[in-house]
Amino acid sequence: MIFNSNEFLFFFLPVTLTVYFLLNRYRLTLASKSWLVAASLFFYSWWDVRYLPLILASIAFNYALGTVLGKHPDGRRKGAILLFGAAANLALLGYYKYFNFFISNVNGLLDSGIPVQRIILPLGISFFTFTQIAYLVDSYKGTAREYDLLNYGLFVTFFPHLLAGPIIHHKDMMPQFASSRKKVLNYKNMATGLLLLSIGLFKKVVIADRLSMWANTGFGGDAPLNMLSAWYTSLSYTFQIYFDFSGYTDMALGASLMFNIKLPINFNSPYKALNIQDFWRRWHITLSRFLRDYIYIPLGGNKSGPNVTYVNLMVTFLLGGLWHGAGWTFILWGGLHGTAIVVHRIWHGHNIRMPKPLAWLLTFNFVNIAWVFFRAKTMQDAHRVLAGMFGLNGLMLPAGFKKLMDALSIKGVEYGNWRTIFDGTGDPSFFVAAALVFCLLARNSNETAARFTPDKKTLAFALLLTFIALTSMGKVYEFLYFNF
Repeated sequence: MIFNSNEFLFFFLPVTLTVYFLLNRYRLTLASKSWLVAASLFFYSWWDVRYLPLILASIAFNYALGTVLGKHPDGRRKGAILLFGAAANLALLGYYKYFNFFISNVNGLLDSGIPVQRIILPLGISFFTFTQIAYLVDSYKGTAREYDLLNYGLFVTFFPHLLAGPIIHHKDMMPQFASSRKKVLNYKNMATGLLLLSIGLFKKVVIADRLSMWANTGFGGDAPLNMLSAWYTSLSYTFQIYFDFSGYTDMALGASLMFNIKLPINFNSPYKALNIQDFWRRWHITLSRFLRDYIYIPLGGNKSGPNVTYVNLMVTFLLGGLWHGAGWTFILWGGLHGTAIVVHRIWHGHNIRMPKPLAWLLTFNFVNIAWVFFRAKTMQDAHRVLAGMFGLNGLMLPAGFKKLMDALSIKGVEYGNWRTIFDGTGDPSFFVAAALVFCLLARNSNETAARFTPDKKTLAFALLLTFIALTSMGKVYEFLYFNF
């Protein structure tokens, strides 16, 4: 089940909320907790019930291991238990997500002909795996202990974060579930949650899904792209993934807030960033924290001099790229960001400053170009789009520009219908321009929620967004991060 579906909006969410607060009203705390776990497992099973035993087994394994870690005295054996638990989780993730990628590369390298398996990636496995690895590490450190299986099951399966994050920590979430004040219906939280739901639904259905048409057309074809069509292809995806992921995050935080549970902020206007480090402080914030706390710092962080620091940064970002998907395009995307972070560290170390508009322009264009590798299915697809973006396939301007700029014809510039590739899907110019303005000038959802006061004006705004989104819903498209 996904947030932008009628089943979720008009059946699952209202029924789950109603039963949960009714049970709490009669102080049936255990029953309300059990109901929320059962509802979350139903939510997960809606996609494919065959993977329900997988997540249940993962929960039981990590709960048992976390209990052992919480009670075990410090020492090498405790470290070995943690290592075993992390390796087991990564092995499960590796089989479902990377097994065929590994086999394909072995076949290509050795011409071995090993058959690939028909493996379907279970939804949310990257997220609930990282969530539980973090729990094991925190149990090892003594900062998180859970001796109740039902509580642990609720921590892992709570449906707003289950399929695409944010990546949560036990010590941040369980005190909220345990608080008696959180079990009483809070009308301010309910109203704020509904506002975030409406904003997220609008972002996904009206903006991201529309931009996906131009991104899919540009990346999915075989014909060379001229410069304008290539840039519109890349920018369409750059804004699609922004509004798709931002929309999911808004809906996740909104749905959770309706249960009086505050999930960690995971998205904070990343396209306003003035450098690549600032971008990663704003984009997928909880993943950035996980990579920092559980990979970069254990590798040594910045404690062993600049050269080792740069290596640690590159390893962290390469693994971050691989986490997103089993493909060399994802690894290269991670490597590009790792390289950019290293360059930024060197640049910052020399205390060199640049004007903010230039800093934004360089950061945004780097992120946009890097997204080409993230989106492309193959290196050939990425090269095809990038070749167009850098003018290797020529520049075609709209026919109306010929009178004004005819002198450019001697430079090889052509005039005509530059957007032929988008015929049938309309002109992306307005949507791309509007998306850029929105990203740079509009107040983000975190700020909107913080300043929110229920009134008729806000209610009308939320209802308008919801009405537009619902009337725009045709085919239901999954959120992009379900693939990661």
